[in-house]
Amino acid sequence: MQLEILTPEKKIFEGDVTIVTFPGANGSFQVMDNHAPLISLLQQGTVEYKGKDGAKKINILGGLVEVLKNKVIVLATGVAA
Repeated sequence: MQLEILTPEKKIFEGDVTIVTFPGANGSFQVMDNHAPLISLLQQGTVEYKGKDGAKKINILGGLVEVLKNKVIVLATGVAA
C-alpha cells in the first residue's frame, strides 16, 4: 500500500509499505494492505512503518490519518526531533 506522511511545511515520507502503526486518539492501531476505509485522529507519538528498506519510525505531534483504496495519507501537525 502507498503511504504519505505530510506536515504543513513538507512531505516527510512517500513510498510503499506493508504495515503501519499509528498513535490513535484512543490507543495505537495498525493498518495493513487492503484495510477498510478509515479516518482517525492521531495524538502525539510514533508512526512506525515497514517497507522494502526495513522498519522506520517518525515521531509526530498529532494529526489525522485517512485510509482509502490502499492509500494511507497522514496529515501531521508537525514532527518531533
